[in-house]
Amino acid sequence: MQFAHLADTHMGYRQYGLTERENDFFEVFDQAIEEIIRERPDFVIHSGDLFEYSRPPTRALLTAQKGILKLKEANIPIYAIAGNHDVVMRKNALPPQILYKDFGLKLISPNQPFYTVGDVFIGGAPYASKYHAKQLVERLQTIEKSSLDYGKRILVLHQGIDRYIPYEYEIKIGDVPQNFNYCAFGHIHERVVDDFGEGKLAYPGSTEIWRSNEVEGYRKNGKGFYLVDISGDMPEIENIDLKLPREFIKETIRYSELQDELNRIKEYTNSLQRKPILMVTVEGGNFNRSEVYETLNQSLSETCLAVRSNYRPTAIKEDENPFEKGKEALDIKKMIEHNLKDFNSEKVTELGTGLLKELSDGDFKAAETIAHNFYEDLYDH
Repeated sequence: MQFAHLADTHMGYRQYGLTERENDFFEVFDQAIEEIIRERPDFVIHSGDLFEYSRPPTRALLTAQKGILKLKEANIPIYAIAGNHDVVMRKNALPPQILYKDFGLKLISPNQPFYTVGDVFIGGAPYASKYHAKQLVERLQTIEKSSLDYGKRILVLHQGIDRYIPYEYEIKIGDVPQNFNYCAFGHIHERVVDDFGEGKLAYPGSTEIWRSNEVEGYRKNGKGFYLVDISGDMPEIENIDLKLPREFIKETIRYSELQDELNRIKEYTNSLQRKPILMVTVEGGNFNRSEVYETLNQSLSETCLAVRSNYRPTAIKEDENPFEKGKEALDIKKMIEHNLKDFNSEKVTELGTGLLKELSDGDFKAAETIAHNFYEDLYDH
């Protein structure tokens, strides 16, 4: 028996405010659906973050509907959970995936924690914040007990685990039940496959480059989904790669060679069918950042969809350092932890450092989620 496992399609995301990037996410989703139908698996699992927002734009809703209908016409059922981006921050609210109940999507939720296909058990839970980890662990124990009488067992979750993201996890690896043949996770955007318990634990990663720090992982492991065969004693997992609509280019150039490097980059980007996203770091020398910014954009705006720039001028020599020798450089995270210690609350500290990270990355949705979860948990108690 085979199934396709994908996650983190984030439809509706207008990266850098660009309509072209929003279209790229739609295009990759359509491509994933076509590839799945070509592979003819028995079913599909989507492990959360189908959409970028809990109230998706109309085109995102229609694109999802079109893809799910294609699967239904091909007699390929799809099982899905809500990720942190899909979750509506209101008690008893329903995620947007519920709209496709009549189109063949089977939503795994607290009210319907598992489904069965013959001797195959498919169970799981929607995203739970770190503040609700205890309730999630209790729910997983119940799901584990329900799965014991089935020959093949699949767990579906959208969570960060301490093994893979030590400072941003919601649950610990020891909280994940070990009796499942395949743990189909979402949330981490890099591909991960590990031996775990009686089978495998896997993240298929995002289907598009959602943040610039995913570029290296994409170059190394690709983007797409998994085709999983659970017929044998141990699952066999095949990478199905998707072709991304445009390139993400990362360059580091010396200020002293700025014009020559810009000419080289322009020549390459001009040869591409679609304008790429360029992330460029200018280093070395003493230069005016605003002038370099203007030069970059004037030179490359015609051949690049977006130019994201970073600057590393010549470092200050140690004897010119305005801070006292022997002292650590300013660490904003440590400063926040220090200033919040008087609250005598680990949750308050997590709130402060969590907001710092997400706001620094420009992820206002994630920051809103962290704040909402904190106050919801506060009032629950």
